[in-house]
Amino acid sequence: MAYTTIDDPEAYFQSVLWTGNGSNPRTITLGGDTNLQPDIIWYKCRSHAVPNILYDSVRGFGNDKEVSTNDGLAQGAQSSETDGFITAVTSDGFTLAAGGSGGDHYTNEGSRTFIAWCWKESADAGFDIVSYTGNGTDDTDISHSLSAVPHVIIVKNRAEAYGWNVYHHKNTSAPETDVLSLDTNAATYDTANSWSDEAPTSSVFTLGAGNGVNKNTNTMIAYLFTGKQGFSKFGGYTGNGSADGPYIHLGFKPAFIMTKRTDSTNQWIMLNNKMSTENDGTGDELYGDLNVAQNSFTDGGQDFLSNGFKCRGTNASINYNGGTYVYMAFAESPFVNSNGVPNNAK
Repeated sequence: MAYTTIDDPEAYFQSVLWTGNGSNPRTITLGGDTNLQPDIIWYKCRSHAVPNILYDSVRGFGNDKEVSTNDGLAQGAQSSETDGFITAVTSDGFTLAAGGSGGDHYTNEGSRTFIAWCWKESADAGFDIVSYTGNGTDDTDISHSLSAVPHVIIVKNRAEAYGWNVYHHKNTSAPETDVLSLDTNAATYDTANSWSDEAPTSSVFTLGAGNGVNKNTNTMIAYLFTGKQGFSKFGGYTGNGSADGPYIHLGFKPAFIMTKRTDSTNQWIMLNNKMSTENDGTGDELYGDLNVAQNSFTDGGQDFLSNGFKCRGTNASINYNGGTYVYMAFAESPFVNSNGVPNNAK
């Protein structure tokens, strides 16, 4: 019996915490047992209200290369370009530098706390980064290298201020007709402008004529994910509004979960095993669509278990009675590795 396709999740996903010390430059080393040279770095100041910042190896690192998930600004339009940024990746982490103004409150100001989530691009791990130029034409096919059908597609117009478009294969019964916005708390909505009402395939994803995904001559960036047994899963569930909330089977102990309610206006909730270390019915959270500091659930969170996660409490962002949700989850360890050895619960 095949339990997992990836025995070592740290080869493809890791997160890291650090506290600012004001030094410039500063190298952040990932803490896993396996080295990971990241292709995408999504980081956030936990202690203060500053934006979510994202870099990738296709667009490059440094000044004017950042985008923020909590707004629709074009690449490089964040004030972070003068307040600290990531200048390069290393064989096991990345290098921080202060910006032109000498500030570093986005990355390394003394006593501030930070987190970064890092992914390695690999078809084996179900992750692909695609850069393309829009043509403004409906029913445009864009090739990808997953060699599998994408479960999640996240697209940003790099050239102009348009919001983030998200395809999730469990969004609705016909997900190719609908779209979520990563930079807002909006419910899912029906439009042909994003995916041209066509489901992605193992070789292409299809675009409508919308400015956010396909404006003529504008450069775009797309992040594509497909689930890999024992490492990642992109699914959905329905809330029950109870402290004894639904259990979601993953096939692995999660390291990172991002959840979005699709039928109503609720935040993109991000929980991880670095910030929340106990299953105590609460949970420390950040938001993909907001620039606020780290918060803590007071009415339930998600318990991280050896084979999935369980919702707790009645918080509408996680477990509203009858609410519909999608999630993205990545593993700390597979439930059982390829040698038949099980992991341990949190």
